[in-house]
Amino acid sequence: MAEVFSLRLHLFTSNHTASRSSSSSYSSSSSSSYKSLKSAKSYPKPTASTSASRRGPLSVSQKTQKLNLEVSPHRAVSAVRLMRIEFGGAFADLLNEKGKGSGDNEMGYVERTLGFRTRDLEDRDLRLVTDIVGGTIRWRRYLDHLISSLCHDDKTFSSMEPLLLQILRIGFYEIVKLDMPPYAVVDENVRLAKVALRPGAGNMVNAILRKLVLLKEQNSLPEPKLEGDDRTQARALATLHSHPVWMVRRWTKYLGKEEAIKLMAWNNSDPSFSLRANSEKGISRADLETKLNSLKVPYEPSLHLIDFIRIKTGLQIVIQAGLLKEGLCSVQDESAGLVVSVVDPQPGEIIIDCCAAPGGKTIYMASRLKGQGMISAIDINKGRLRILKETAKLHQVDDVVTTIHADLRTFSEKNTVTYDKVLLDAPCSGLGVLSKRADLRWNRRLEDMEELKKLQDELFDAASLLVKPGGVLVYSTCSIDPEENEERVSAFLLRHPEFHMDPADKYVPHDFVTASGFYFSLPIKHSLDGAFAARLVRS
Repeated sequence: MAEVFSLRLHLFTSNHTASRSSSSSYSSSSSSSYKSLKSAKSYPKPTASTSASRRGPLSVSQKTQKLNLEVSPHRAVSAVRLMRIEFGGAFADLLNEKGKGSGDNEMGYVERTLGFRTRDLEDRDLRLVTDIVGGTIRWRRYLDHLISSLCHDDKTFSSMEPLLLQILRIGFYEIVKLDMPPYAVVDENVRLAKVALRPGAGNMVNAILRKLVLLKEQNSLPEPKLEGDDRTQARALATLHSHPVWMVRRWTKYLGKEEAIKLMAWNNSDPSFSLRANSEKGISRADLETKLNSLKVPYEPSLHLIDFIRIKTGLQIVIQAGLLKEGLCSVQDESAGLVVSVVDPQPGEIIIDCCAAPGGKTIYMASRLKGQGMISAIDINKGRLRILKETAKLHQVDDVVTTIHADLRTFSEKNTVTYDKVLLDAPCSGLGVLSKRADLRWNRRLEDMEELKKLQDELFDAASLLVKPGGVLVYSTCSIDPEENEERVSAFLLRHPEFHMDPADKYVPHDFVTASGFYFSLPIKHSLDGAFAARLVRS
């Protein structure tokens, strides 16, 4: 997943953020949206009215209450963001420097959901919100196992109102995973439950959290046992490492148990980010390093790409300093940059990016044209294409980028132009970017895979029509699943004997090249997002 973050900064832990893996509007049939592949929720989207009804009726004084200085701001914001993500489909993105999320003032969401405001978020609060929201989402299955184990009975947990559950998840995460002072955590979350819900809810939070503290001190948390048959063990692993069972079984099948556990540990770790220096604005990697040094942001130069720098912490500082807003650099994972290396764009070439928005790979390819040639960026989502266009202008590559609003499948049938190089960065499961997209694991179903494979085949066939004789077609995903990667390429080559493989070892380091000549980035091997690319040449 490679995203250029535009002026509309939606940083996920997270593109991230807004990746093709989940935000593409393509579908297997032209009448339905690809967004329907997201797992359906059985809960209503929390509006101000529904949230209030779950808390109970508000009095006039409660409705007009604006500011509450006793409630912890980061916990109130975290609880509301978790509600929005789980029920409203918001991405688990980071907050920007003004404490805004998804374009609106964060405290406005708090007021509409809880009926009051807290004090403004400080920098420390912002960091805590980012940590707690991302961590609580990642560890949701494990946290829910602990919460349900400590409830009086199964019905107590299954009937628990959403806001109360989010408050408990926050408290459990702070105690179990962040090792915060336990009694401070208890007091603060009890206060939030009492003010946002009612005194009885606070009493329940108090009882359950205190029980958790006691069990943790005794080192006797109720952990699932790794015993029984493969299915039973998969369920236990899924709980311990907080992933859907179907993912655990799939990775165990393809990678083996130990590697699957390592992959889940990677997905649950704090993500690192890469910055790409914008050479079209005269910014070299050395220039970017100088700016990061002045900001006291620790970094490591990429071992694979000369324009890239990796940072583990300090992304908020980079944002606040305006480096992204000014177009001096962009947030883009090295794994996505290596896909562009597989394309190998050269000055003077005519290229088309078939599922382009929001434009990370498009912009990077454009910068490598050095002002000579043209890239057509096609996407079915008009709003995301507009962001791409704005980003191209910000990065001063708009002279070689044109946008086309169309469905690739119908566009390729009517189009008469062929291209030197065609990139199909296909909509996919996103199983390679679960570290950054904390919420994605819960929005994917096993059933999605069959629909996705059908869609990928349709787009693959459509993209092939755009390649001129002797031209290059690159198929890429941000998935690590062989059914979306190698198997799609093999099936395509059976349908299209006019194409043949061009091994990737001429374009990326050998460590990223499989025995079959594909580019493949595996998180637990390369410490990057998972990605795949196949380079095919038309006869």
